[in-house]
Amino acid sequence: MSDVLEPEAWLARFARDADAAGFRVAEFGRVGGAPLLAAERRPAKPLMHIYLSAGIHGDEPAGTLALGALMERRWFDGAIAWHVLPLLNPSGMAAGTRESREGIDLNRDYLAAADPGTRAHRAWLRAEGWRYDLTLALHEDWESRGFYLYELGDNAGRCFGPEIVRDVEAVIAIDRAAQIDGYPASDGQVFPPEDNPEIRDRWPEQLYLREHHTRLALTLETPSAFPLAERIAAHIRAVDAVMRLARESQGA
Repeated sequence: MSDVLEPEAWLARFARDADAAGFRVAEFGRVGGAPLLAAERRPAKPLMHIYLSAGIHGDEPAGTLALGALMERRWFDGAIAWHVLPLLNPSGMAAGTRESREGIDLNRDYLAAADPGTRAHRAWLRAEGWRYDLTLALHEDWESRGFYLYELGDNAGRCFGPEIVRDVEAVIAIDRAAQIDGYPASDGQVFPPEDNPEIRDRWPEQLYLREHHTRLALTLETPSAFPLAERIAAHIRAVDAVMRLARESQGA
């Protein structure tokens, strides 16, 4: 399985699969000829509202491909309101680079919004006034020795992290380092300080969402050095675990 992904053709296929699964697909911007897509499906009385995104770094294809696989399988629970944004950085994905065609790391751009793609994403979120119970961002880490995650926000005292890690360990190794990305970590869970000077002026997507649009934000990281199929499987397993835990937290 190749790590190379051609954004325009892949997004066209994703849109067809989403339409077949009962989603409404909206284009909220274009970057370098490729659309920025959001797939939405909302029942009349949703149990909860969940947001998933991937592909904010162009050298991290596994999350994007995992969301595409879930859409093709029609995995998404009909009782839940969904927004699925499968590829936030199509120009970076086309080039195989972390940054966008403007040379900007989009996951450090949600305060300044210097990139047109970030501006379009923020404008879409603000215009609709979306509020989520949970947001999930699918990422990869070329330095990691296994899967790990960040959990940010209030979940009524319940931490999903340990149970997600337990489920994911069945398909991929867990990074159990005591420090990951310079932050304290334990058993695949990273604990950055709340007042983090490195990101205070360079907000990641999930920090922006936590501040304005969600009560709980989870970032899932797979190790780029592992085979692509394993990374995709790990993301799917993690998203599936999150969904089970979220439904349990709602008494469903």
